[in-house]
Amino acid sequence: MNNRLLRYLPLILGACLSSFTLCGTANAELVGTDEVVAPAQAGGDRERVRAFMTRPEVVKQLQAAGVSREEAEARVRAMSDEEVRTIAGKLDALPSGGRLTDFQFVVVVLLFVILLVVLL
Repeated sequence: MNNRLLRYLPLILGACLSSFTLCGTANAELVGTDEVVAPAQAGGDRERVRAFMTRPEVVKQLQAAGVSREEAEARVRAMSDEEVRTIAGKLDALPSGGRLTDFQFVVVVLLFVILLVVLL
């Protein structure tokens, strides 16, 4: 029995050692907050774009351009997360209901001052 064990022991140990070379190595990396938050934020951005698409004035503009609401929603569903994030960012930058941006307000004030100086 002892002789048989000594004969097969190098073969068993060789098989065990060679099986370790088949295993890959594990890598651990730090995950940034933006990588974790991005998928969750993409769902919220997608909902904001969908909500924007259901507004009556937007639906009217889409129909005037020849795009149905269902087709527009299908296009939003087909967009990548990066595209949706870009559009949602542009929605935040849009002025609401005829409100002047800071730049437009400065231009109007400057024009008023120039007209006031020229007329007086």
